[in-house]
Amino acid sequence: MLRRLIIALLFGLVPAAAAHAQGSDRSLLMPGVSYTRQVEFTPHGPVVLHVINAPKPGGLYSLLPVLSNNAIVGSERVTEMEKRVSATATVAGVNGDLFNSSDGHPSGILIQNGVLEHQPLPGRSSIGIAADGSLHVDRIALKGFWVGTGQRRTVTLNELESANGISLYTPAWGPRTPGTTSVEAVLRPFSAAAPNTDLAGVVTQISSTQGSTPIPPDGAVLQARGSAAGYLAAEAPIGTTVTVRFTLNPTWDGIVDALGGGPVIVRDGKPVFRANEDFSATQLSPRSPRTAVGQRADGRILLVAVDGSQPGYSVGMTNFELALAMMQLGCVTASALDAGDSTTVAFDGQLLNRPSDPAGEDSVAEALLVAYTGVYAPPVSEPVLSPNGDGIAETETLSYKVVRPSMVQATLVGPDNLTLPIDNGQRAAGIYRFTWSGKDVTTGAVQLEGKWRLTVTATDDRAQVSTADRFLDLNNTLGSLAVQPSSLRLGQSGTRLTASFSLSRPAKVTATIETAKEIVVRVLTRASFDAGSYALTWNGRDGAGRLAYGGSYQVHVVAMNDTGRVDLRAPFTARR
Repeated sequence: MLRRLIIALLFGLVPAAAAHAQGSDRSLLMPGVSYTRQVEFTPHGPVVLHVINAPKPGGLYSLLPVLSNNAIVGSERVTEMEKRVSATATVAGVNGDLFNSSDGHPSGILIQNGVLEHQPLPGRSSIGIAADGSLHVDRIALKGFWVGTGQRRTVTLNELESANGISLYTPAWGPRTPGTTSVEAVLRPFSAAAPNTDLAGVVTQISSTQGSTPIPPDGAVLQARGSAAGYLAAEAPIGTTVTVRFTLNPTWDGIVDALGGGPVIVRDGKPVFRANEDFSATQLSPRSPRTAVGQRADGRILLVAVDGSQPGYSVGMTNFELALAMMQLGCVTASALDAGDSTTVAFDGQLLNRPSDPAGEDSVAEALLVAYTGVYAPPVSEPVLSPNGDGIAETETLSYKVVRPSMVQATLVGPDNLTLPIDNGQRAAGIYRFTWSGKDVTTGAVQLEGKWRLTVTATDDRAQVSTADRFLDLNNTLGSLAVQPSSLRLGQSGTRLTASFSLSRPAKVTATIETAKEIVVRVLTRASFDAGSYALTWNGRDGAGRLAYGGSYQVHVVAMNDTGRVDLRAPFTARR
C-alpha cells in the first residue's frame, strides 16, 4: 500500500501526456513521424521533453542502432551520424548506449542487421528490435568460445580483454587491433559474427606482436594476452580452421538489431520502480537529462529526450520519473538509454534539444535512429508565396528526396483542385529541387490564391510506394512594407518612424513594434482595412508611454482574410 501511495505521489510530479501538457509544440518531421516538444512546470522546476513518435518498424520504417564512425572505438555526435546516413534514409533519433569515455566503445550489446558486433552486459538490460517490429527489453548474457587444434577456450568479442584473456576483433572494432603485447592470429576469410552460430575462419598469419594488427574487411583477428598467448600459438598454427561461437542466453531468436541500455523502466505497461540492474543510485536518483526508447501497444515507437541540469529552463527527471512519463505517453515496454550530457535528439542532422553541456552537443558511441526510406519533402522555403513585385517571397523553392531509384510524380494542388505538374519520371537516388513563381507560365498571371499542397508519390525499386505532402499559401494580400528612417533617434522632438504597406484586398491588420527577439513593445493598430496603401507612425514609446531602449527592432504587420494569413517584417534600429 505504501509503495502504491509513493507511486501515486510521484505520478503527479512528472509531465503529463501530450494532450495534457502545459505547453506543447508538434510538427511533422517526415511522413508518419512527428516531433513534440512539451514543457511542464513541476514543484522542482520546469521540465522539457522531446518526443519522436514513429510507426512500428517494418516496410519503409526501421529502428536502427548506428555506430559512431562505423567503429566500436571512437565517438561522434548524433547530428554527424545522421548526416552520414542521410543518403540512405531520412532519419530522426536520440543517443544510444552508455559508453567508455576513454575510447568510446559501447558498454553493452550491439547487433546490426543480424551481426553481433559487441557483447552484452548481463547485469543491464539489452534493447532488441525484432524482424516483426517488436521491441524487446531483456537481460542477455553471452558465452563465447574458440577451438583450434585443442580444447574449447573462452573468448570475448570486440572487448578490451583481461591480462590473460583472448578476444576476437572483427572489422566492426575498427581498422586495427588494440596495441598490447600479445599473440595474434589472423582469420581469413571469417564469417560475419551471427550469434548462436558456429563461425569458421582459416589462420593465415600468427605471430607475437605489440597489437595494432590490421583487421581484414573479410576476416577477424584473435588476440591473446599473458598466459593465454601460449594456447593460441600452440593451437592455431597457420592453415588451421578455427571455430568460434557466441551464444546468447536467452537466444533472442528473431532479433535483427540491438543495443545496450537500461535499466528497463516500463514492463507490461507498468512503470518499473527498481529494476535491480547494475546502476548506482547516483546514476538513477538525481534529476538529470534522460533519454529513453519505448513501444506502445499499437506498435508505434517513442524516442524521448528530457533536457536537464539547466535551472529555469529544464531541471530534468529521475529515472523513475522518466518511467512514469513513458507510461503516460502510452508505452507498454520501455528502457532508459545513456543520460546526462549525452542526451541528444536530432532530425536530419539538426539538433532539436538543448544539451546540458555548456559546450553544446557531446560525442557519443551510438545513435538510435528511426529511418524512413520513402520519399521525403522538406519544409517549403517560404510558407507564404507572395509574387506581387515587392521583392519579398517572390518565388518558392520546392524539393524532394528519394534514397532508392524510384518512379516519381510530383504535383501542386491548389484551390478548386487546380493541379500543376512539377516532375514526373524515373529518378535516381538524390535530392531534386524546383522553383515555382506562383504564376501561369504562359500568361504570367498569378495562379489562384489560397492553400496549395505539394504532393510527391514515389514507387521505388522494391515496389514500395510512399507519398509526401507539404503545404504553402499563395497570397498577395499584403505587400511593399517599408520603414523610414531605418535608424531612429529616440526622444528627439518630432521624430517619428513611418511604416508603410499596401493591401490588395480587405483584411484584418495587426501592426506591432517588436524587439529582434519578437517581444512586442507597442501595438500600432489592430483593425480592419480596405484595399489600398497605408502609413502608420511610431513615436518611440512603448505601450505605457515610456521611451523605448536603444537597440534592434522590427515592424511586424499581419494581414488576415479568407485567403489566409500573411506576415511581413521590416527591421530598423533605434538609439537614444
